[in-house]
Amino acid sequence: MKKIFLSIDGNTAAGLASYSFTEIAGIFPITPSSPMAELVDVYASQGKLNYFGEVVKVVEMQSEGGAAGTVHGALQAGALATTYTASQGLLLMIPNIYKWVGELLPAVLHVSARSLATRSLSIFGDHQDVYAIRQTGITMLCSHSVQEVADLTAVAHLIAIDSSMPMCHFFDGFRTSHEIQKVEMVHAEDWRRQIPMDKVAAFRKRALNPHCHPVTRGGAENDDIYFQGREAQNRKFDETIEIAEKYLRIASELTGREYGLFTYYGRQDACDVIVAMGSVTEVTKEVIDALPSRKLGLLKVHLYRPFSIKHFIDALPKTVKRIAVLDRTKEGGALGEPLYLDVVAALRQAERNIQVYGGRYGLSSKDMQPKDIKAVYDFLKDKPRHNFTVGINDDVTHLSIPVCDFQIENEYKSCLFYGLGSDGTVSANKSSIKIIGEATNKYAQAYFAYDSRKAGGVTRSHLRFGNNPIRSTYYVKNADFISCSLDSYIFKFDILQNLKVGGTFLLNTSVKPKQIKSMLPDRVKCQLAQKKAKFYIINANAVAQELGMGRHTNTILQASFFKLANIIPLNSAIEYMKKYAEKSYSKKGPEVVQMNYKAIDAGVDPELLREIKVEPCWKKLEINHVKELTGDDYFDNYVMEVGALRGDDLPVSSFLKGELLDGTMENNITFKEKRNIADRVPKWHKENCIQCNVCSFVCPHATIRPFLLDEAELMAAPKMIGDDYLKPLGGPNVADYKYRIQVSPMNCVGCSLCVTECLGNKIPGKTALEMVDAEGETKEEVLADYLYQHVSVKPNTFPTTTIKGVSFLKPYMEVSGACAGCGETPYYRLLSQLFGDDLMIANATGCSSIYSGSTPLTPFVKDRSGKGIAWANSLFEDNAEFGFGMRMAVNQHLATIKRIFESVLGCRDLEEELEDLVRDYLANIKNRGFTAKIRDRLVRLIENSCCEGIKEVLPFKDDLVDKSVWIVGGDGW
Repeated sequence: MKKIFLSIDGNTAAGLASYSFTEIAGIFPITPSSPMAELVDVYASQGKLNYFGEVVKVVEMQSEGGAAGTVHGALQAGALATTYTASQGLLLMIPNIYKWVGELLPAVLHVSARSLATRSLSIFGDHQDVYAIRQTGITMLCSHSVQEVADLTAVAHLIAIDSSMPMCHFFDGFRTSHEIQKVEMVHAEDWRRQIPMDKVAAFRKRALNPHCHPVTRGGAENDDIYFQGREAQNRKFDETIEIAEKYLRIASELTGREYGLFTYYGRQDACDVIVAMGSVTEVTKEVIDALPSRKLGLLKVHLYRPFSIKHFIDALPKTVKRIAVLDRTKEGGALGEPLYLDVVAALRQAERNIQVYGGRYGLSSKDMQPKDIKAVYDFLKDKPRHNFTVGINDDVTHLSIPVCDFQIENEYKSCLFYGLGSDGTVSANKSSIKIIGEATNKYAQAYFAYDSRKAGGVTRSHLRFGNNPIRSTYYVKNADFISCSLDSYIFKFDILQNLKVGGTFLLNTSVKPKQIKSMLPDRVKCQLAQKKAKFYIINANAVAQELGMGRHTNTILQASFFKLANIIPLNSAIEYMKKYAEKSYSKKGPEVVQMNYKAIDAGVDPELLREIKVEPCWKKLEINHVKELTGDDYFDNYVMEVGALRGDDLPVSSFLKGELLDGTMENNITFKEKRNIADRVPKWHKENCIQCNVCSFVCPHATIRPFLLDEAELMAAPKMIGDDYLKPLGGPNVADYKYRIQVSPMNCVGCSLCVTECLGNKIPGKTALEMVDAEGETKEEVLADYLYQHVSVKPNTFPTTTIKGVSFLKPYMEVSGACAGCGETPYYRLLSQLFGDDLMIANATGCSSIYSGSTPLTPFVKDRSGKGIAWANSLFEDNAEFGFGMRMAVNQHLATIKRIFESVLGCRDLEEELEDLVRDYLANIKNRGFTAKIRDRLVRLIENSCCEGIKEVLPFKDDLVDKSVWIVGGDGW
């Protein structure tokens, strides 16, 4: 048969194959496994048939626990059922997994393995979640690459059906689930023929059925028989090993790729061997091949549970002296991580005298470079010790091993794209991969690193193209081509550090070719010259605006990439790009298709895509490595380092400062960041302003605000304010003030909501706000710094029940990580203005938790008195209970205070003034406005009182004022 090649990611590979074996899918999407469930839902909606000639029934439940329960019920009723999950979602399924195992049900669970929420949430990948279910007895099969997902997803279902045991098939979240590779697919008919239909029939016959199989199942057992019943299943685990071996052998025959319970790679006389699961094994293969003179090996674990000692020992060369077991997890307080303990136990029982050392790597998708793997092999040969870490600098407990620079020269082209979240860069790169992967014989790989914020964060697309399969499961560090879609990034990030000598750099900028050299930082010029790079610029923003594409510059820059990277002939690239554009946008009409055609042509137009000569003398430019400091240690040495994409290099000791150890973030941060990501920002024209404040009311990021300045504030303002203000409309209450609308251009994200909703703009011929080029407005940031930070709120000027009045209140939420034009954050900001100085928030996991708490950037602020929003996130599914617990704690503290106060009323040594104030407090204990006014006086009198009994309140002095507790949904209200 002709080979079938597809350019797909791991989730798609799993979704495609699993659909065919599934009758019922109980789902509850959770990052990063969501695409699997979503794809299965799409296939069902399209009427795709499974191997049994039916359309899969997809049921989306209210929680991961609900999905697991649905799968359980479907299996008991005789339908083959599947689900997809990760992280805490998997943990919520644990009770049902125990039932699946005990009741011998062939459930299949596909997991994009991911970190668990501990001191913080992380959506990225490691093995903490799958290790947390190993004790259930579920069969566990690991795929190490996108190609293996494509091959082994079917194997997982076949093992489950044949063994009548539940199966967890897992692979690395993001690194494998979202990595796009050109993979070879086995023909569906070949897999269908492998289904043991006799076992399917037996499964259905065993199902609950009141007409022919009316039995009782899942009852309660006492101490007399429970133990024996559990032990009676031992042979099932032994049989599963044999069944897994059979289907892995079949997979090898069908694919031509070697599969086994354990697969060895490397020299047969190896002395030093790494044992690992997941995508790290691909880079380990590269390192072994790059060091042929060293006796190195790798043992890949495919079947993790049941763990077969015999197959493990048989796969190891007899010459092995030392083993490093790499675990992608952290189990605090354990003697070693799970895979390490299994290997130690296996060697002990087999009486093999091999030294074993356990190490941790790659938590939360931490990148593993070839140099890290080489460091492990070097460490084994030198003076190894157990419980090491690799890939970080542990300067606290000193468990990390030294890493020296080491790179592998590969015969493929590497490309790196810096994009702005939501500008289309990632989508364009995905289509580039598909064009090259499917239209040519070349192999292609794509991996995308995201800022944890929503739209507006930096994205990095790592692309590779070659004539052979690509195994480099790590970031591009030596790129032939680098593209940057936002020119402000060259000031913030070291964009060119990963450009190879002789590489090409493309910059999207509105700066004219004649002015670009004066705009470039000396650091960038020096790097361009030292790397003998070719340098090109294009003003894709202007083209996109002219074509009506807004901020979506992706199609233009994609065309430029194809012209400059020279991976396939340009004419062919343009042809394929236009075919993809027609396929993608035809439903939106021919005008949109033509718009994209014009964008493609513009991207290769030599009048627009201009080469800038790199001058050799730039090599001698002096580079100033001193960064601008604010004097705030937390911001300068933590927030700025993470923001500059240097978080990977922070040592462990950085997380001992302040409250970082428990995941606490400091407020008053995001306004200082000055992301400068908008190419167009609003400009205020005072002469047309009707002072309605609607612009501020609708702003999702609180970056356009109205101010009332008194004479002192006006005199202290930067001189550039001049007379750029108005006499306020509103009568005698505001007669002594000056009115001004102020934009923070370097924090604005350019959504233009304020301009669209401006009531002044509704007057024909008038423009109170307009979108202008951001570069010319950056000087306004000086005024924004002053007005936002130093101008006081003027009370009793306008009713705060009106749009105008509330807009003058201080927002206790500003410059969040929300998408440009977000419809949720204006409500969140409004809530903060109304209640921010006594607000506690229980925030569910979802959009709102990410734009509110992307470490280290929290948008919440404190006022001059130190008051502000107290915010916390627990999990996705326990938000109501989490907030309820907060309310109960607040009520409990108030009840304690009330009890203490009531116990001392009438006491002889209680001062009359204090007693009167306590009585007033008790009468108004739930009136926050009143208690806030008297709190400081009340505390002072208590501290100076002769009554010792009332001083029992002092430990609760911070709880004297009631709190406003709100529950905020993850993706809404």
